[in-house]
Amino acid sequence: MTTLTRQPLAALLDRLFDEADAATSPAMGALSEEERERLLHSKTDYVHFYGLIKELWLPVSRETGRLLYLLARSSYARTIVEFGTSFGISTLFLAAALRDNGGGQLITSEFEPSKVLRAKQNLDAGGLLDLVDVRQGDALRTFTDLPDAIDLVLLDGAKALYLDIFKLIEPQLSPGALIIADDADDCPEYVDYIRSNPGRYMSTSVADDILVTMRSA
Repeated sequence: MTTLTRQPLAALLDRLFDEADAATSPAMGALSEEERERLLHSKTDYVHFYGLIKELWLPVSRETGRLLYLLARSSYARTIVEFGTSFGISTLFLAAALRDNGGGQLITSEFEPSKVLRAKQNLDAGGLLDLVDVRQGDALRTFTDLPDAIDLVLLDGAKALYLDIFKLIEPQLSPGALIIADDADDCPEYVDYIRSNPGRYMSTSVADDILVTMRSA
């Protein structure tokens, strides 16, 4: 048994995925497809966009959550940085891995105050809040003070910011650190940056448009 498969976390995740599946956003429905695409890739309107759709959970899938847990466990990660906690589902998977690795720290960031509150409640309900530092606000500002040795990174916030956020984190990466970018193709400049540095980074794409990258030792 692992933290992921024991109570209270197993039942909590089932309930949260059900809530996520049922969530709707009237604001998202009112946007044209062209406007959604523009806002999704905007480097200036991202806070406005994610505020509009704050009812949506935007979670990782169950399969991606298990992948995050497996990668964090198998790499013996002790320091994790996550961009975009939303309601905390991905954070729960990563924090469970930290618990089973013997402890550590997960630093995450979220724009929307209501999501920060709910994410903390979910982490508390899962018995994992003590491992997580939830930073409210724009990660371009909240990630300016990070630990010196980061073992794993999850990029799952505003897609247009992936490269900017990664460059804040990059100097602190440990040798062999893993970087997981969800919906990576929505930020081609990040993908280009990773793949244009083959001596520094090795990457592969997996299901659900996820780019998994390892920093060379």
